[in-house]
Amino acid sequence: MSLTEILKTERIIKTTEDEILYSVLNKLRSSHDAAFVFSNKNQYLGVINPYYCLIKSSYPANSKVKNCLFHSPKVYLDTSLSKIASLMIESKVHYLPVFLDRKKDEFIGIISARRLLSYFKNLNFFKVEINEILKNKKPLVTINENESVGKAIDFFRKNRYSKLVVVDSGGKLRGILSYFDLISYLALPKEKETFGDKKGEKTSFLNLPIKNFTKTHVIILKKENYLTDVINLILEKKIGSVIISNSDKIPKGIITTRDILNFFIQKSSFLK
Repeated sequence: MSLTEILKTERIIKTTEDEILYSVLNKLRSSHDAAFVFSNKNQYLGVINPYYCLIKSSYPANSKVKNCLFHSPKVYLDTSLSKIASLMIESKVHYLPVFLDRKKDEFIGIISARRLLSYFKNLNFFKVEINEILKNKKPLVTINENESVGKAIDFFRKNRYSKLVVVDSGGKLRGILSYFDLISYLALPKEKETFGDKKGEKTSFLNLPIKNFTKTHVIILKKENYLTDVINLILEKKIGSVIISNSDKIPKGIITTRDILNFFIQKSSFLK
């Protein structure tokens, strides 16, 4: 597979160095997303990524983009797909810039995790039961729907998760909670403000139960399904993960895009 076959050259989220941070972040949908920043002379400068702007750092919403740049790893046409997958995992950015070659640093497009997954779905070694993947993962961490936003954010920061599986008092699945969705309420101005900038209002927000922000419409599979089923759902539904549950709606695990990238790296190393 040549990188040119899955290279994205159109409908790339681009911005200029003088754009305001919040206007760019409002175009993004997850902590792994990215907008690509160019100078007034169309020179590539770096990316704006929610993880580095909101989670790892806390730039003011009205900052200029040029002051918030993240210099993500660069990909070249001769970079292997397993190396690209590794760079995405290490950087926590699922959209990377692609350049013609190392001598001529010419931006020619981007490569996304979804484009990699579109290739992965046709590989035979992804025809493996989800249960085999879960065996090598840490036990699933869940959070009760009545816990506060403040406690959830504290948990996210300490454990470096990007999302949590939310359950009720009986341990049954209620939905999924994203750190990016929560932190956006605190960091980004909205067209219609629900929470203001006053300390009291932010404190009130942190005390709210997470069930108010949980996405209840989630995609579920069973442990007996295949990893290819997960890939197809992620691509079809434009989501980042699939929850694994039993017939009683008790969540048993979660398969994320990161897990799929990791599996590909492991298999690629084994096949060499």
